[in-house]
Amino acid sequence: MLDRNPLAGPDPSGKQTDQPYPGTDDDLKPGADHGETSYTGCGKLEGLAAVITGGDSGIGRAVAICFAREGADVAIGYLSEQEDEDAQETRRQVEAAGRRCIVQRLDVREKQACTDFVDLAAKEFGRLDILVNNAAYQMEQEKLEDVTEEQLDRTFRTNIFGYIYMAQAALRHLKAGGVILNTGSVTALEGNPGLIDYSATKGAIHTFTKALAQSIADKGIRVNVVAPGPVWTPLIPATLEDEHVRKFGQDSMWKRAAQPVEIAAGFVYLASADARYISGEVLAITGKTSSR
Repeated sequence: MLDRNPLAGPDPSGKQTDQPYPGTDDDLKPGADHGETSYTGCGKLEGLAAVITGGDSGIGRAVAICFAREGADVAIGYLSEQEDEDAQETRRQVEAAGRRCIVQRLDVREKQACTDFVDLAAKEFGRLDILVNNAAYQMEQEKLEDVTEEQLDRTFRTNIFGYIYMAQAALRHLKAGGVILNTGSVTALEGNPGLIDYSATKGAIHTFTKALAQSIADKGIRVNVVAPGPVWTPLIPATLEDEHVRKFGQDSMWKRAAQPVEIAAGFVYLASADARYISGEVLAITGKTSSR
């Protein structure tokens, strides 16, 4: 249960703390709301097991917390030692909800790492019901010519190769009723001149979702994408220019960025039986009216 007023919540447009990529929630100022005190579950995912990439912070942490409060065991993957403390805090929140939590460092650009992580979670939990592809990389550049070959490779390998690798691994375990949820973006719907390569990968994610949904519908497995608009996560001060961070989210109807928990509620809906007729769709939680 969340505050019904969309104007409520902390405003991230004030004082910021610069962070190196990928950033940490511990250093995010002001802090973000992942549902620690604002989200109450009602058993929508009772007895299920989920794998979430990028689960240490931001949207991934919020999804982990909300899933746990809805009754699911959760395995979270994250990239680096820098994020260890954030990952352990997510684990504490999941376990405080009375659910099991697996914490695993991995680079989703490596197919074997994805397979090993998914296999571990399925073995430990005895099942796998939900995959949330959420790990992402972005780096703002003024123009296309500034996007290096190294950045292009990292963006595509993280944001779309990694999603495909994780889905391939999960499909070995998912049964009828299983769900794959991908994190897309408003940039896939509208583009972003400073995030051209990132926007391209998010567009690929949206199309991948639709194609995969058709491919595995006969297995009874649903595939959907949540496309957030501006969300206050560590990735923002870690990858955007200071001026953009100060104005981040002010172009939404609510004149602020979303809090991660406000996006996670969409993942809960799509993961639950409430959405059992929905597959191949894009749920755009953008705070805007222009997205298509």
